[in-house]
Amino acid sequence: MASVPAVLTSEWTKIRSVSSTTWTLISAFVVTVAMGTALSALLNAQFNDLSEAEQATFDPTFVSFSGTVLGQLAMVVFGVLVVGTEYSSGMIRTSLAAVPQRATFLFGKITVAGALALIVGLLTSFVSFFLSQAVLGDRGTDLGAENVLRAVVGGGLYMGLIAIFSMGVAAMLRSSMLSLGILMPFFFLVSQILAAVPVAKTVARYFPDQAGSKIMQVVPDAMNSDPAPYGPWGGLGIMALWVVAAVLGGFLVLKNRDA
Repeated sequence: MASVPAVLTSEWTKIRSVSSTTWTLISAFVVTVAMGTALSALLNAQFNDLSEAEQATFDPTFVSFSGTVLGQLAMVVFGVLVVGTEYSSGMIRTSLAAVPQRATFLFGKITVAGALALIVGLLTSFVSFFLSQAVLGDRGTDLGAENVLRAVVGGGLYMGLIAIFSMGVAAMLRSSMLSLGILMPFFFLVSQILAAVPVAKTVARYFPDQAGSKIMQVVPDAMNSDPAPYGPWGGLGIMALWVVAAVLGGFLVLKNRDA
């Protein structure tokens, strides 16, 4: 029987020894920070061109996380690769032979990769915030303002949860290509499009990304966005339920199917 510390050490070794997982985390950081800072500078320069409603609900903290729309895709890739590579390479058989306790194997993998994604997410969130506030100048805010620290920490939690959700989906589908083929269009296109369609937005606001992103808002209905029937923590809670469902689904598939 493999001990939990040994499993955690093994999973850490797997992650840091595969260059693709390292580069996806670096990409998540660079893309999120760069895009968030650039869009903050653009909005600051064009602030007077915004509508009165957008100016009244301008949220300098939420603007800092504009790059999350693309950065989260790198987190999706990271989460999928952590699990999916085991299947595409055939290493899943070796891994399960070494760790026959499937719960220990999967949750050990998710614990290590999820913790790493959370650390990178928090670093990304704080760096994005500080750089964006610097370019916003007088229109910016600081961590001492009400609810700002909650939003910045929430941005990091959001990135980490996206990665863990992707791990659960990859464990269910047992394929990196299939998982990416579903998750990438969903987060980048489907969710964004449905959130803008009046008939579908009532459902779309309960999608994991739409609900979870509310934690990054300080100003209610930031940038004249549609009001939601839940608050920042309620939205993150909805996202957490999606994550739990995905992880449990992945575990059930791993438990009941051959490698």
